[in-house]
Amino acid sequence: MSTPGPELAQQELIDEFEMFDNWMDRYQYIIDLGKQLPAFPAEWQTEEYKIQGCQSNVWMNHEREGDKLVFKATSDAAIVSGLIGVLLRIYSERTSEEIRATEPHFLQDLGLDKHLSPTRSNGLHAMLERIYQVARSA
Repeated sequence: MSTPGPELAQQELIDEFEMFDNWMDRYQYIIDLGKQLPAFPAEWQTEEYKIQGCQSNVWMNHEREGDKLVFKATSDAAIVSGLIGVLLRIYSERTSEEIRATEPHFLQDLGLDKHLSPTRSNGLHAMLERIYQVARSA
């Protein structure tokens, strides 16, 4: 079964968030997404893969599978792990062209730009920038 395209993935996420009436429930949903992240090898938890600009520790790596880029990442903070889950759902297992063409409108559509602390927002943008950087150089 193939995964939906990045735009559909964003829309599905937006639809899922609309099921929750308040931000406490939305934060819990984000945390739950983080609990579903695939294992991240300990040998990748090095400075080489660390995302700078995040308040918590975040490591991200990617591999090429055919014409697609597959991202893996982890964090030592529950909410940040959930944000990683959001990003991977939209951007992982995509071609570099798909990634570069996918604007992150989910940030505004979900209200993440208003409800994350400035440091978490900076970290989210640093992770997003790494994904775009990989896609540009692929």
